Amino acid sequence: MSCEREEFFKPISADDDQETTEVESLCMNCEQQGVTRLLLTKIPFFKEVIISSFECPHCGCKNCEVQSGGQIQDKGVTVTLMVVNSKDMNRQVVRSDWASLRIPELDFETPGNTQKGSLSTVEGVIQRVITGLEQEQTERSLRHPDLAEKVSQFIQRLKDLTDLKSEFHIVVDDPSGNSFIEPCGDLKRDEQLVMTHYRRNSEQNAMLGLSEEEEQASNRAEDAFDPKAEVVNFPTLCSNCHNPAQTHMKLTEIPYFKEVIVMCTVCDNCGVRTNEVKSGTGIEEKGIRYTLRLTDVSDLNRDVLKSDTATIEIPELELFLNSGTLGGKFTTIEGLLINIRDQLEEINPFSRGDSSAPGDDDKMQQLLVKLDALAKGEILPITFILDDPAGTSYLQNVYAPEPDPEMKTEHYERTFEQNDELGVNDMKTENYGEKEVLQDTNT
Repeated sequence: MSCEREEFFKPISADDDQETTEVESLCMNCEQQGVTRLLLTKIPFFKEVIISSFECPHCGCKNCEVQSGGQIQDKGVTVTLMVVNSKDMNRQVVRSDWASLRIPELDFETPGNTQKGSLSTVEGVIQRVITGLEQEQTERSLRHPDLAEKVSQFIQRLKDLTDLKSEFHIVVDDPSGNSFIEPCGDLKRDEQLVMTHYRRNSEQNAMLGLSEEEEQASNRAEDAFDPKAEVVNFPTLCSNCHNPAQTHMKLTEIPYFKEVIVMCTVCDNCGVRTNEVKSGTGIEEKGIRYTLRLTDVSDLNRDVLKSDTATIEIPELELFLNSGTLGGKFTTIEGLLINIRDQLEEINPFSRGDSSAPGDDDKMQQLLVKLDALAKGEILPITFILDDPAGTSYLQNVYAPEPDPEMKTEHYERTFEQNDELGVNDMKTENYGEKEVLQDTNT
């Protein structure tokens, strides 16, 4: 069903000739037959919309509007854009029938449900307001000269905005949740655009034709959401082929440790699968170091959570991995050793072949062989050290809650350099939000 829907709603593009549906419609101006053209398309980073355009060949009457191709959203949305340059004026603006438009700097607002939905730009939205005010300006100047003068002054202020004589904000408030302003790149990185979702009140539900029972049922379902019991899915881009993919996120709790966020991305286009683990809490007060003596094959099945900031050391193999290597991982010691082996082989192509220095090829091959043997439990006992200055890594204690005789756990104070790498030195945790008073040290 979703595939068929995507075929109907194709992404909007100026390069492709998208098919339109034409139907005969009655012109409300001359009551002759005109033509309505329908285009089902998809706005990037938004959703499906239906664009309709009417034109009468008899009287020349034209009209266009935009309707949401989906359903009323669970929450309303308020989109605020700060306009500072010409690029912002060219951003696409999708307004549903229910959306209101405000420009706080002019104390101007057009209420919702007073205009048909539209697909335009920021400049086009303002120009539409100017056109609407100028339509009856001639008649207004004859009957109410004072009012016409005030309207003329306000129109000039709107024209000054289109000329970018000053920065201003445009606010679109839509209880149906189907309005949108185009972001500049990634929505999360667009500092000029703020999108806020809110719960509708009873008046807004009545305006949308929703009953209180339906809204309360939706709110109860939302309140009942348990992040530990459900998997959250959200769209993203594949790091390999840059095509749309799905990322699955799950909040879970590791026994005798803390909450972690497990994320997995699967690309249906190229088949790439990636997984990553993030700590569900902040940086701990102290760093942590696990030293485990692997004495049996069963030790390779211990769970291990390696964060981005952790280092790994195996003294017997003269192997040391810096922080950031492999990213965040939640696996077993055996799985981690296999990942290390594959990573070393992949990122060191110059250690093999004619370009390698004498002896490098043999050293790398010996290390890879030893890692394979260790993953199979053939060269035990051996020491495995996991050191994390952020304190967000974990190594399973199979004797928990009793101490593990083969594992030593140390909590230590971080050095200044470690705090600097974690950004702790620049953090302000006391009197946050207050302006700092800079004192001249020379006085």
